[in-house]
Amino acid sequence: MPYCTQADLVERFGENELLDLASDDTGLAIDAPVVDGAIADASGEIDGYVSAAGYTVPLSNVPRIITAYACDIARYRLSDDRATEQVTKRYNDAVKFLRSVAKGEVRLGIASSESAAGSAGNVMMETGRRVFGGGGF
Repeated sequence: MPYCTQADLVERFGENELLDLASDDTGLAIDAPVVDGAIADASGEIDGYVSAAGYTVPLSNVPRIITAYACDIARYRLSDDRATEQVTKRYNDAVKFLRSVAKGEVRLGIASSESAAGSAGNVMMETGRRVFGGGGF
């Protein structure tokens, strides 16, 4: 499951930048398969980190921060050897965040498979009040 879309990339970085990074043979349209490949690579990279933290991947409830970092990673992948200092910094920031998630230093605010498994099957008991008086039975 991709964590961002081509529309997310256009919204964040502009259509002109995406055309510059991934235009089709005409140079007038975005090459969707190339963009989709970069998005798939970004999503796979994210999955590797978040699964190490115990989250079930692909994430079904995607936090906004994951979408933002997926865009940064896909942009970096599309840039290839033309990545600017800013694009590289944003990629490195994404990886730093994801490493913190993998180490458990940062939580995504969604249930991990470990926490879901830990809560399943637990039995809780509560003592009640006495129904009968304390006298001579």
